[in-house]
Amino acid sequence: MIKETIGTLETSLSHEILICIIVIIVLVLNLRASVVIASMLPIAMLSTFIIMRYTGIAANIVALSGIAIAIGVMVDVGVVFVESIIRYMEMPENRGVRKGKAMVNLIYKAVSEVSGAIATAMITTIVSFLPVFAMEAQEGKMFSPLAYTKTYALASAFVLGLILLPTLSYILFSVRIDSKRIRKVLNYILIAAGVLLSVLYSNIPALGLTAVGLNNLLAHRWKKPGISNYINIGIALVVATYFLAEEWLPMGPQKGIIVNLLFVTGCIAIILALLWLLVIYYERILRWCLNNRWKFMLLPIATILCGILIWKRIGQEFMPSLNEGSFLLMPTSMPHTGIEQNLNYIEALDKRLAAIPEVETAIGKWGRVNSALDPAPAQMFENTINYRPEYILNEDGKRERFKVNRKGKYLLRNGGTYNPADGFRLIPADSLIPDRKGDYFRQWRPEIKNTDDIWQQIVNVTHLPGLTSAPKL
Repeated sequence: MIKETIGTLETSLSHEILICIIVIIVLVLNLRASVVIASMLPIAMLSTFIIMRYTGIAANIVALSGIAIAIGVMVDVGVVFVESIIRYMEMPENRGVRKGKAMVNLIYKAVSEVSGAIATAMITTIVSFLPVFAMEAQEGKMFSPLAYTKTYALASAFVLGLILLPTLSYILFSVRIDSKRIRKVLNYILIAAGVLLSVLYSNIPALGLTAVGLNNLLAHRWKKPGISNYINIGIALVVATYFLAEEWLPMGPQKGIIVNLLFVTGCIAIILALLWLLVIYYERILRWCLNNRWKFMLLPIATILCGILIWKRIGQEFMPSLNEGSFLLMPTSMPHTGIEQNLNYIEALDKRLAAIPEVETAIGKWGRVNSALDPAPAQMFENTINYRPEYILNEDGKRERFKVNRKGKYLLRNGGTYNPADGFRLIPADSLIPDRKGDYFRQWRPEIKNTDDIWQQIVNVTHLPGLTSAPKL
């Protein structure tokens, strides 16, 4: 379960990075700038892990959550620095400045102009976490790793933004290949590399390299010189979206990559459209707010009042409900029930629970153990139920693909096949053939959509005369 949880969090981090790359590409509309900003994310995360190693912070769920929270701010650092550099490059007096000392001075001025504001923003965010650093006892052990890792991530992003980002910007923005022959050769290499990678690894997004190479070769046919660059940006956006859809699969693997890709594309299109509307109408909105100050102030006042009302009525709990892959069933028998009848109850519960296909193990306890720390009465049952993950996972806690034939049937090691359309049947992982080009194997029946459905199956089979029902735990 620990590996599964860590694997889920690592997958979420990769999804977050892909989403950030997509947003960067759309907002910046410059592939070189997008590469500079996106390159900061993995380097800043690796530097955070290095600092964690030497300060004794374990890479647990809470610590990794701190990095996940900080990713957005890390991207902001790169966007602000690079946008400032691009703005300086587009100034009339700096047109044509791409190399040498003049380019170095340009980057220095651009970074120096915004570094003070960025430093203030970083320090403000870090200072806001001082109360978390001061926590003690259980809450301190739980939440202090989050504050440390977020602080490390922000500090790493800021330092890299001051040191690494200007260097990368100089290298990427100053590279110009003037020879048409060399450009043509490099584009042919891109085309060949895309086709080769797609054939060898059955990787469709690799064809993006081929598309970029073809677009560069045909760039002279466009009347406007910027069209080719926008096409390359579109190709990069499509590839990043495909990777996100393939890794995320929000509609489920059974829906196929096309449905998932359309869903992810729709979500990204709606969010970015709203963002662009805000950018386009920002000046108009700002002028209205300044001209109607008291009307605008009604919005924050209403927000504060609603927030106070909700805060007073909201429930409080130290630990949130966690999906740990298990349930605890705690029914009780009648006070007059004898020992023999209770033993029959616990045996019947274990057998009925084990018969549910989604249940992996079910272990029951009746009464209390020989300990003063167990206050359970003799009529109480405690059944610990571990259910199977929806899809078979590998050792790293990530979904694993298995080999299928052209008809979509899973190939078994004994030479047989299994077709889920012919009826549900549990197949052990060691009976299937792992294949990175195959399909994921679902371990739940078609009618089981989520964990609530599993709990309902548990409730249905544990109705026994003389036993009370139990809440979901």
